[in-house]
Amino acid sequence: MDDLKIYRKRLIPDEKIWLKDDVVLLCNEEFIVTRWKTLKPRKDFTHGFSVYCLKEGIKVSKFYKPDESLLYWYCDVVDYAIDVEENTCTTTDLLVDVVVYPDGSSRILDLDEVADAHKRGLIDNPTLYSALKRADKLVSDIYAGKFNKYRDLVDYLENHSTEDDH
Repeated sequence: MDDLKIYRKRLIPDEKIWLKDDVVLLCNEEFIVTRWKTLKPRKDFTHGFSVYCLKEGIKVSKFYKPDESLLYWYCDVVDYAIDVEENTCTTTDLLVDVVVYPDGSSRILDLDEVADAHKRGLIDNPTLYSALKRADKLVSDIYAGKFNKYRDLVDYLENHSTEDDH
């Protein structure tokens, strides 16, 4: 998947954005790993790395503060649509998020948004079920000390990549 184009699709607000500046560090049948900078300037974080877990339906991102220290790990529950012919990956954010802080504590976010999206017909019953099951597995992995499998992959690629990687 050379020159893979990655798109981020949101339900709220309804938008689809090409992440044209993201650099793909790894791409296989299980994972896509990228290095990125924020699309718009922010004070709390400036750049990071993301691992797209294609089989698990989650995206785990490492967010860095401007001083290069770790802000947190941000986990999105997502759906993936891979178009081999167009060489694209579209990631649809299913609104349920989990944040893992440097001290190991975690927080589940946006359950109200997924409920609102379901009520508005933006998420159907099977998608809601799938999103909640994925979130439960992710949280269970975090509580069981299995979050390292995501963190270690990103850390390895981060330490073995350069600004020139494509």
